[in-house]
This record gives sequence, C-alpha cells and structure tokens, in this order.
Amino acid sequence: MRPALLILPLLALTACATPREQCINEASREARVLSALVNETRANLARGYALEERQEVRSFTRMCRGENSDGTTFRFPCSKTDTITVTEPVAIDLNAETAKLASLEERLAQVQTGTNAAVAQCIAIHPE
Repeated sequence: MRPALLILPLLALTACATPREQCINEASREARVLSALVNETRANLARGYALEERQEVRSFTRMCRGENSDGTTFRFPCSKTDTITVTEPVAIDLNAETAKLASLEERLAQVQTGTNAAVAQCIAIHPE
C-alpha cells in the first residue's frame, strides 16, 4: 500500500481528535510514513518483487431495460464504464532494495528518537 493512502484515513479522524491526539498525530507522522515504507520494502524483499497499483478504465456493453409509456418493457444495449485498480508484480533489483531497506531503517531510528521526545512534549502540554 502506498504511504499516501495510509495518511488519508488519518486525516478524516484528525477532525474528531482531541488537541492531545492531534499533537501526537502530527509529531509521529514522519515515523508512521517511514515505518510503512520499511514494511513495504521488507515485503518486496520477501516476495522477490514489488507490487504496483494502477488505475484502468474499462467500458463494457450490457443489456439494459426500459419502459414504454404504455407500460411495456424493452431491452437495449447500453455501455457502462468502470474504473478499477489493478495490482501487478514489478521486477526489482534485490541489492538496491536491500540497500534501501537499510537506509530506511537507519532513518526511522533517527526519526523515532525525535518523535518520542515530541510525543512526550505533547502529553506534557495537553494533559487529559
């Protein structure tokens, strides 16, 4: 899953959050994104390939029903368009992915220290 997609549900919940929860959410945003990237990279390495999502627009013809003014029904061909998400495997360079994972884990460890301090500050500023 893309990290941006993980953030969208959190934005909807932020409107209902207390000031303390909003502060903690903001303080831990970068760590959550990095954590999601680490998990995605680990899954890619475990599978040996990445998964890529893309949108496809598909149109198809089907039979629709209509009704005449006298109450009789009739069938006619009509088209419908749907947008679907397709997930497909994508080749990756395992050595580059391993290096990326090491870099992400190092960055996450650095960010986590700052995040812990910021969360503690949020708790101190907004006691419940």
